[in-house]
Amino acid sequence: MTASSSPDLLWAGPSGAPVLVLVHGAGAAMDSVWMNRMCELLGERGIRTARFEFAYMAARRSGARKPPPRAETLLGEYRTAVAAVRAALAAEGEVAPTSPVAALDTGASRQVTGADAPPVAIGGKSMGGRVASMVTDELFDAGAVSALVCFGYPFHPPGAPEKLRTAHLESLRTPALILQGTRDPFGTREQVPGYPLATGIRVSWLEDGEHEFKPRVKLSGFTHDEHLSTAAAEAAAFVSKTAAPRL
Repeated sequence: MTASSSPDLLWAGPSGAPVLVLVHGAGAAMDSVWMNRMCELLGERGIRTARFEFAYMAARRSGARKPPPRAETLLGEYRTAVAAVRAALAAEGEVAPTSPVAALDTGASRQVTGADAPPVAIGGKSMGGRVASMVTDELFDAGAVSALVCFGYPFHPPGAPEKLRTAHLESLRTPALILQGTRDPFGTREQVPGYPLATGIRVSWLEDGEHEFKPRVKLSGFTHDEHLSTAAAEAAAFVSKTAAPRL
């Protein structure tokens, strides 16, 4: 994939179910152990996932070691991925192929929207969730998506809590769920409640979890897989609840 081409999609979960588009964090691919397990758990809870990789990550598969670019430069790639997911659903007969989508992506090869489609939510892990949060309102307003789900949102760089990445979250219009470990170095339970987030954002905490939601078992009484299962259950319920109705 190049920055201007449609990405390869990795699908999981039951056909015809609500769809959640997911992208990876800064350093791990879309088929990392964490992403594979989360998508497996979501599928068990009735959510279909469509994963993709940003161009810099896809290039690593052929040996190119490109560093993660700035999140702001990845917005177009996320828009293109959503258009690709919509086109794939249209090809399956789950989207009305005559629906207009000019407001969604001017580079889309098919004209489709969510008007007659399974509900589509967007999100990602860490940086991927941040990028999704930066494009979600325009897609929400266009009727293309119904919700945002972030797994471990990077509210600030580790060790630099003064460098907040929350300005756009103050006025977010899309219903949003953030799953966050209480001791995540990108934003802890002591820090995040003080941020002026939009009222439509719900933050759900995983006790003693770090950025991957992994807790200290002896201190917390929870295992990593229990936290992953809890996060998947909450995300699945949220995506289903916020799903746009069929017309």
